[in-house]
Amino acid sequence: MSETLKIAVLGGTGKEGSGLAQRWIAKGYPVIIGSRDAEKAIAKAAEMNAQLNVQTVTGMANSDAALHADVVVLSVPYSAHKLTLEGVKDQVQGKILVDITVPLQPPKVRTVHVPEGKAASLEAQALLGEGVKVVCAFQNVSAEHLSDPHHVVDCDVLVCGNDADAKATVIKLVEATGMRGVDAGSLANAVAVEALTPVLLYINKAYSVKGSGIRITGI
Repeated sequence: MSETLKIAVLGGTGKEGSGLAQRWIAKGYPVIIGSRDAEKAIAKAAEMNAQLNVQTVTGMANSDAALHADVVVLSVPYSAHKLTLEGVKDQVQGKILVDITVPLQPPKVRTVHVPEGKAASLEAQALLGEGVKVVCAFQNVSAEHLSDPHHVVDCDVLVCGNDADAKATVIKLVEATGMRGVDAGSLANAVAVEALTPVLLYINKAYSVKGSGIRITGI
């Protein structure tokens, strides 16, 4: 796969999804903003084109966005995770799906919650089937920092998946955002990666910071 990959960000109108999208757009990737509401996606795409002085961003309903993309990024709250995946199951077959979802349980977002399927990414793989290469990434990155495309994010990104080529593709996408991608093993390890997010949220509150992150030393 080349850098002309077309990326669909489902939930791309939210803080984290739009933050990632802006960074990929700045590196020349064509991006499709996906939303449950197509009009909302179209409006967000127009806003991004104007802000970044490009014409490479389009907006569509989630299912259409997934259909027209090479790589699909899922950026929705856990409460919408299953329903969104069910709505794009046919459109993502044969593709890489980057799941950045964390199974938070409001209001206790600073306490680890392990869902029935052990991890949101594992639940995505089980629902979509083996025809989709699910990769877990970006769970431990602050949406506050991503929303400013000029901010240098001091954080590594742990990347988990069962397909080596899919992980390598996602690590390149991580690098395009200005961060370092670290191969963190099989998709089973998403359990640990997703569980780090509520820990970081706790640290943010305890130390009065907005976006604590993680660094892997010794590499």
